[in-house]
Amino acid sequence: MRFQKWEAGLAKAPATTKTLQDLFLETLKDIYHAEKQVLRVLPRMAREANSPELKAAFETHRQETEGQIERLQQIFEQLDKPARGKTCDAILGIIEEGKEVIEDFGESPALDAGLVAAAQAIEHYEIARYGTLKTWADQLGLKDAVTLLDQTLREEMKTDQLLSQLATQDVNARAA
Repeated sequence: MRFQKWEAGLAKAPATTKTLQDLFLETLKDIYHAEKQVLRVLPRMAREANSPELKAAFETHRQETEGQIERLQQIFEQLDKPARGKTCDAILGIIEEGKEVIEDFGESPALDAGLVAAAQAIEHYEIARYGTLKTWADQLGLKDAVTLLDQTLREEMKTDQLLSQLATQDVNARAA
């Protein structure tokens, strides 16, 4: 198996000693849960957005998120672990803040600016997680996982750049 090094590391660690492999798996579960939550909220964000370009960005990112979840499932498979999430309180809080923006600014010209800010908070969390996971996967010799995580990291960064572009070229000016 290509992950024998990873498995060997788990076998050597006493039950009370937590290792980088354990941390990698726990963080993988965290981002898996986070992506599932993001997948659930993106359709609402698209519906609420006024800007056609912002709606399209949310719809495109929903499709990308489905692919990101599939890549995470591949990593779980490679590790011979079930694809199971662990509640990600951070993403739940970020999503809740986004819902508050919708409630507080729903009829306002500032809604789209608030939606961009909420979406970027999500993206920045995901970028941090995927960057960390990629670094750890490299350290652990999980080459296939590095490739999958890098693909997702690049997508998240591209989405963040698109959101920044939409904000500076259109959405923020209309909110002002």
